[in-house]
Amino acid sequence: MVGRVQKWRCVWNSIHRLNRRCSKLRMLHEGPDTVEELLDRHLVKSKNINENDELENRRQLTSTRREALSLYRDIIRATRFFMWPDSRGVLWRDVLRDNARTEFEQARFETDPEIVTRLIIGGREALHSAIDKLAEKHKHHIEKDNPSDSHQR
Repeated sequence: MVGRVQKWRCVWNSIHRLNRRCSKLRMLHEGPDTVEELLDRHLVKSKNINENDELENRRQLTSTRREALSLYRDIIRATRFFMWPDSRGVLWRDVLRDNARTEFEQARFETDPEIVTRLIIGGREALHSAIDKLAEKHKHHIEKDNPSDSHQR
């Protein structure tokens, strides 16, 4: 299943890039496709501040806020799959949600765009890593339960 998701991400990204080349306008709801684009959009390039730069900075702050909220929602959605208890008897879902909330609250008033971008990128990578590991464990668990099915494929 992970392979299919990655395949469709690649297909979606290539279609999205073709559409973007055709149209130079960037819509507000469109997020970055690559890490380089994310860094390029959020890192400060020059020290000259004028009215256009101020508007650009506001747009970047709005974009960063939107991406952070999107990441937080994705984390909350992904934690639904962690339904087993830890050693204390607390569901991993609740532990992960509390940790995510704590980390987002700690970084809430961070103003440096480079640090915010790095936090978002790190959070995305951690989320994808956790989901991939969960999918692999689930796949191994299914193969262990049904050894005859894995040999037929």
